[in-house]
Amino acid sequence: QVQLVESGGGLVQPGGSLKLSCVVSGTPSLDHNAIGWIRQAPGKEREAIGCITGTDERTYFSDSMKNRASVSRNIFKNEVYLQMDSLRPEDTATYYCVADGTRSCMIVLALEYDYTGQGTQVTVSP
Repeated sequence: QVQLVESGGGLVQPGGSLKLSCVVSGTPSLDHNAIGWIRQAPGKEREAIGCITGTDERTYFSDSMKNRASVSRNIFKNEVYLQMDSLRPEDTATYYCVADGTRSCMIVLALEYDYTGQGTQVTVSP
């Protein structure tokens, strides 16, 4: 059972940056899983943001935050990060770290992941 714990959310001004962290446990190594980030705003559907593959650390992004987000990982700390720049008020949402039992980001970006964390709130406001 993969467990995910997010942190790093908070209030940020428009145009600002924020880095979210996700501690991953219950897996032998981050090489075994694709780890991604999604978000959900009140009254809206879940939205995939980006993902990093298990084997070769390739990253993939949906259009939601393309060119404004990056995903990275530290396999020694079992942590995955979401760096967000040029934040806008419409980026306000609960952000979740998600994982799939495969190493494929395509499944994660299709919102068909197996595991999810409890979420961390990001609010973008003056």
